[in-house]
Amino acid sequence: MKIHEYQAREIFRAYGMPVPPGDVCATADEVKQAAARIGKPVVIKAQVHVGGRGKAGGVKIAKTPAEAWDVGKKILGMDIKGLTVKKVLVAQAVDIASEAYIGVIVDRQAKGVTLMASAAGGVDIEEVARETPEKIVKLTVDPLLGINMFQARQLAYAIYSDTKIAGQAAKVLVQLYKAFWENDCSLAEVNPLVVTPGGEVLAIDAKINIDDSALYRHPDLEALRDLDAEVPEEVAARNAGLSFVKLDGNIGCCVNGAGLAMATMDLVKKFGGDPANFLDIGGSSNPEKVVTAMRIITKDPNVKAILFNIFGGITRCDDVANGLKAALAEFKPKVPITVRLTGTNEAEGRKILESIGINAKSLMVDAVQTAIESAGVNPVVPSETLV
Repeated sequence: MKIHEYQAREIFRAYGMPVPPGDVCATADEVKQAAARIGKPVVIKAQVHVGGRGKAGGVKIAKTPAEAWDVGKKILGMDIKGLTVKKVLVAQAVDIASEAYIGVIVDRQAKGVTLMASAAGGVDIEEVARETPEKIVKLTVDPLLGINMFQARQLAYAIYSDTKIAGQAAKVLVQLYKAFWENDCSLAEVNPLVVTPGGEVLAIDAKINIDDSALYRHPDLEALRDLDAEVPEEVAARNAGLSFVKLDGNIGCCVNGAGLAMATMDLVKKFGGDPANFLDIGGSSNPEKVVTAMRIITKDPNVKAILFNIFGGITRCDDVANGLKAALAEFKPKVPITVRLTGTNEAEGRKILESIGINAKSLMVDAVQTAIESAGVNPVVPSETLV
């Protein structure tokens, strides 16, 4: 789950990180009032869950409250990569002598939590990692011991030569790691971490992503979710207990189990098709989940065919079939449906599907090829043998 910058700043501030004053505003008048309260030049930043706000004109400096009103008026309502700006952060602007990057991530390659720092701050860290990876220094933290100050200092000295500045940065690194760990984040970063001409280290940007699977432990963080910034179908799926990610293809996929769902999408791509979504109905036997899944898939105008791939273990094939039967009775999809059904109560499930004119297949390969053909695409035949 992503949260906005102004929300992440409050979390960072609660852990003692040096965050300049700021307010979140929804109207130009509020922007003007916030600028007057701060009493110094301010930076006004669009609050949307996308990068590139500055390049899109969503980050501006205002020297007076009147100028802040004008800037707020222009940014509020702006469209940035398909998202409408409904709120802005008005924060105290600071003089910058240097910019750096610090971040904490769940590092799958290192199989742990990794702290990163780079003197190349203020730009996309992905670009730095791609073009000049040697500019990023990393430290994988022991999950039992956490980060020690001497480790943080080693990381800080890699990007700062000044002892006093490195000491401040080391403290911020420890605070950042603690915020990451205690809030079950998947990412927490400051870009840029700046040094002022007076030698003060400040976190003038904040980004936090939280592990969805841990939100049951953090109802206060769950309340920060911005539903307006999320894909409506993903919200509906989450409320129904489904795992759904919208993609750009035309084969709607409904599968039980995340691993099988990934394998299904891989096979669709292997045969020249293009998945329209990742959708895992999970392991429970609940026909209503299938109905909800069908509602979500059929709302996508790009879907030209629907593929069900069910390998029944805990999930019962007859429950899935009853769910599909109920969905077809409720609304009439205008696209062809292909079903692969095997496992628990398979025979019962096949009979139910036959009663509504669907002949389920046994092999995943056959079902994938049929679904691609029904979408109007000639399947590609891989050179290697598929089992």
